[in-house]
Amino acid sequence: MVTTAKNESSDILHIGFDDTDSQRRRCTTHLAFRIANYLLKLEVRFIDYPLLIRLNPNVPWKTRGNGAICLRIKTKTHERIVEYVKRAIEDESEIGSGANPGVAFLIGEQVPNALKDLSRVALFDIVSTYQAEKIARQQCIQYFTFGNGQGLIGSLAAIGSLLLGDHTFEVIAYRKLENCGTNRVVDVSRVIEYSKYTFPNTFNNYDEKNRRVLITPHGPDPVFCGIRGESPDVVVWSLGRLQIEEDLDGYMIFRSNQGTNMHLHNPLKLEEVKAFSAGYILGKVSKKPHVIPGGHVLFEVEDRNGITCPAAVYEPTGLTDLASKLELGDIMEIGCSVRSSTSNFPKILNIEYILLLRLSERYSFFNPLCKCCGKRMKSEGRNKGFQCEKCGFKDRVIKKNCSIQNRNISRGLYVPTPKAHRHLTKPIQRYGMEKALLQTSVQPELFSKWFYSSCNTKLCV
Repeated sequence: MVTTAKNESSDILHIGFDDTDSQRRRCTTHLAFRIANYLLKLEVRFIDYPLLIRLNPNVPWKTRGNGAICLRIKTKTHERIVEYVKRAIEDESEIGSGANPGVAFLIGEQVPNALKDLSRVALFDIVSTYQAEKIARQQCIQYFTFGNGQGLIGSLAAIGSLLLGDHTFEVIAYRKLENCGTNRVVDVSRVIEYSKYTFPNTFNNYDEKNRRVLITPHGPDPVFCGIRGESPDVVVWSLGRLQIEEDLDGYMIFRSNQGTNMHLHNPLKLEEVKAFSAGYILGKVSKKPHVIPGGHVLFEVEDRNGITCPAAVYEPTGLTDLASKLELGDIMEIGCSVRSSTSNFPKILNIEYILLLRLSERYSFFNPLCKCCGKRMKSEGRNKGFQCEKCGFKDRVIKKNCSIQNRNISRGLYVPTPKAHRHLTKPIQRYGMEKALLQTSVQPELFSKWFYSSCNTKLCV
């Protein structure tokens, strides 16, 4: 633990925490809801919505959703809050069952550039605990870790993520603990209704092709449902349209990088790609696709430096039909993650989207038609011309006819089907709806219904 020595007089406190859940139980966002409920009873003011920051989804030791939390508040009672949050993290985490929590506290309005840089890298690469601890010490950030301390990385990355550009919102409704593990009951027709009414301002509500509700998880954790969209009011309105009959614990709105493809904004070079990293590559198809058992499609990509790497499109993404029609020379941008090599397989690019920029032309060749009778002629051999079998007409000069093939694919952007979306995957409807840079000097006025707890019997503003 390191004690802060900077900005002790400031009333701005940034609280970051991560890795409190296990694969079976608990939820870091639910702990954020409980902590926020406590803070709202004190004389504190939230200067931003709680942040839910999804980090690199390819980290092998990630938590279920690899999401970290940041709460930014204005308070005069730093020590009391630090002690409460530390105790809450320690008492309500799945330590010993896979959780390795970390919590960090930054005092002061300005977020150090070192934290911003760590946050950016943590979206698409591996950050070590050693690196995180070094930055925390250099910036005099107070922090606590439990287990192996892996959660410190997400804690610092969440504080460093300001989401000044594109972002989305999610309202998460929470169950009472006695209901966890029982079936979640939602009216599917209401999900479909509000999804159509709010389009394109909410996303990933219902997968029409597979007739699957996407807003409810399936495990025993406290989340009842989560609705994602472009503004706080539209997600809360949508939650109300569900008319949930279960007695819930409450809900909270998060501002998030979900649905932004933020992990794929990093340009990759094939000669330098590292396992578990992510980003985008501009290249061309250098080996024709082939389908393997399971319906997955493999091909090879070559970048502008002539470096090649195998790439894979997996059947659940819904992109395999497109991938199987790719041809040598097709130019594309791909968003991808890098799967590590094994003794049996090389390093491979797992494709998350394909932007087809240029299609190479493919040609079909046909024997010419007879000038006398119109029947298709037969070749007499290499450079020997053609002869008509019907009328006997010969032509030593004529060549085969050539026509451009119809490839049955078009240039453009192709993204996975909703059921295969990761938290960070940008839905097709969000392209062109990205939010512009926010004013950093103005603290946003929060939507009045951003938080609700059943124990308070009223909205907390």
